[in-house]
Amino acid sequence: MLVLRRGTVLHADPPEGTQQAFTVEIDGRERRAFGDVALHGETAAGDDVVVNTQAVDLALGSGGADVLHVNLTRGLGRSGVPGAHVMKLNYTSLQHAVLPVEGEDLHVPLGRPAAVFGLHGQLAPIAWAFSRTAPGGRLGYVQTAGGALPGGHSRVVARMLDEGLLAGHLTAAPAFGGQGEAITTAGALQHGLHDLGWDAAVVGPGPGILGSGSALGHGGLIALDSAHTGLALGCRVVLCARMSSGDPRPRHQGLSHHTATVLRLLLAPVEVALPVGPARTPDADGVLPVARVTGLGHTVTELETDLDGYRASGLPARTMGRSIDEDAPFFAAALACGAALAARITP
Repeated sequence: MLVLRRGTVLHADPPEGTQQAFTVEIDGRERRAFGDVALHGETAAGDDVVVNTQAVDLALGSGGADVLHVNLTRGLGRSGVPGAHVMKLNYTSLQHAVLPVEGEDLHVPLGRPAAVFGLHGQLAPIAWAFSRTAPGGRLGYVQTAGGALPGGHSRVVARMLDEGLLAGHLTAAPAFGGQGEAITTAGALQHGLHDLGWDAAVVGPGPGILGSGSALGHGGLIALDSAHTGLALGCRVVLCARMSSGDPRPRHQGLSHHTATVLRLLLAPVEVALPVGPARTPDADGVLPVARVTGLGHTVTELETDLDGYRASGLPARTMGRSIDEDAPFFAAALACGAALAARITP
């Protein structure tokens, strides 16, 4: 059930893109919260609001803040996007109509490469390595389910768009609030690669991850759907391996069980780019990541990566609280993926 609390806004920060943080008083206590300006409009001091407190109450790490559900002072009586009739978050209290990017025609094979990842922290190193390997290449981002759904929730996406590391941002299926709205991941890929002229796409969830210790109950499994979609549309799919040397959980050391599960369940082979060094370091079970990937029928490309260059870029260099120096394989694997993706571009 929803856990909703009513409170009064004490202070509202200026919006950053479509996200706005504010301080709300609930039952005499101050709490931090955030709202999506594109969805709810701006919030101001004195507003009467209802926020969802459940993730913070459960210490699940939703950015350490509650989430605005409705602004009772200024959020009622609004009109939607003119002409929009396709609903996102449909049959929930946050359903809203969008203008979808999908056209009537099917254009396959797309013939352009797509990288698939399962954790949002992989996006920045993928895009950075892509830009270094293919200067001037147009890389677009398709945001899927599996993590945060609001397209404006990632500050790094906004930064990479501003700096030209990303040529566009489409939100697919339940994700919303990108530069374009797609009903499906397939529709987003076709629109980006065919209609917008992206040279390549990178596909994966927004910040955060739906997690558990189970084999199938985690947001990273969205990579399975994304990879199948890319393959069906005629894309050369490069899967970004989740790797770690610093994660204390054995299931994520070496080649993460997230990646291994996706590779095991894929119905067709894909390419996996692994960084030289970590590719030959045994995981918790004593198996080399390169051997595990090839043993599941997929192709491995081993690449040198520029960790020092990425570290100096100023892009995010922490994952799950660990720095790039504390968990170099995580970033190296994503850098290898970006370089391999760029190498698959054809004139």
